[in-house]
This record gives sequence, structure tokens and C-alpha cells, in this order.
Amino acid sequence: MTNDHKPPPLETTIQLPDHTTITKVAAEVETGTMNLGPMITSTKKFSLNYDVMHIILRFVSLAASLISVFVMISAKEKSSILIYGFNLPLYSKWSFSGSFKYLVGVSAVVGVHSLVQLLMTTSRTLRKSSVFSSRNHAWLIFTIDQVFAYVMVSAGSAATGVTNLNRTGIKHASLPNFCKPLHHFCDRVGVSIAFAFFNCVLLAISAVLDVIWLSN
Repeated sequence: MTNDHKPPPLETTIQLPDHTTITKVAAEVETGTMNLGPMITSTKKFSLNYDVMHIILRFVSLAASLISVFVMISAKEKSSILIYGFNLPLYSKWSFSGSFKYLVGVSAVVGVHSLVQLLMTTSRTLRKSSVFSSRNHAWLIFTIDQVFAYVMVSAGSAATGVTNLNRTGIKHASLPNFCKPLHHFCDRVGVSIAFAFFNCVLLAISAVLDVIWLSN
């Protein structure tokens, strides 16, 4: 015996929006009445946080540059050293070394760059504008930050080599450790170099923030 009754068709559980709903959503998107509050709030919060971090970085970088410059240019000292029984007078000053002058010059340029960026960023933040006027502007600042970071590493490394030579002398030669009688001079130079390398880190962080801004 055959069963002529066919099973009833399965009812679908997917319901497409009708024409009225689609038209309403399109109208809201076109007129801007759709609720985009959470998305806009999140974007504004990111922009504000970025601007604040950018301002803090520029301020700290400016302070590090000033400390590095002023500590270095104040590095000078008079003393004496005993070599082969002769008491010889010593006088050391930062300007006697080309590496130290190089470090002062680079730190001064980075300080000017940080000051300009600090003023521009603060001004745009107070006007509630983006920290960068365009993507090309962001790429330009990113490039400058990277270049200054590399140059600062170069200046700090050169100054470190001279300071290390003064502190350790030359092996198998008669050049003594000049940092023993000129310890105040060497200490000031060391502080200046430390702030220069610290500035390298700040510039690298600023470059990373630039990339984050470009990716959003």
C-alpha cells in the first residue's frame, strides 16, 4: 500500500527585510539620522588620547634636549695629573671635542623640532582639530622623527666613545685615565649623553604613534 500523502514543506526561518525597512535604513544613512554615537565617540576618544600622548612626548623630548645641551656646555674643569713624577696641569672643556660639539648641535636641533611640534599640536588640540592636517603631513613628521632618532644615536655613540677613552685610557700606552682628576667633567658629559639616548627612545615612540595615526 502506497502512501500518497507527501510531507509538508519545511518552513524557512530566514526572513528578509521588506522593501519598507530597506528604504527606511537607506534614508537614515543618507540623511545621517542613523545612530552612530558609539563609533563617533570611540573615534574622538582615540584622537584625544593620541593628541595628549603626542603633547607629552614633545614636552619631555624638549626637556631632555635642553638638559642634554645645558649639562654638556657646562662641562669644564681644571685639575692636575701626575705622569712619570711630573705634576701636569689639566683643563678640559666640552668644546675641545668635536664629538661633544656634534652632540650639542644635534640636541639643539631636536629641541627646536620638539618645540615647534609641541606648539603646533597644542594649538590644533585647543581648536579641536586633528594633530595632523593630512596624511602627507603625518608621513613628513614620521620621517623627520626617524631621521632625528638615527642622528641622535650617532651623536650619542660618538660622544660615548670619547668619554670611554677618557675614562679608561689607552691600553699598552702612556695615556692615563683623565676622568679620575676630572671626574666632575666626565660626570656631566655622561649625564648629557644619557639624556641624548633617552631622547632617541622618545623620538622612536613618537614615530610609532605616527604610524598608529596613519593606520586609523
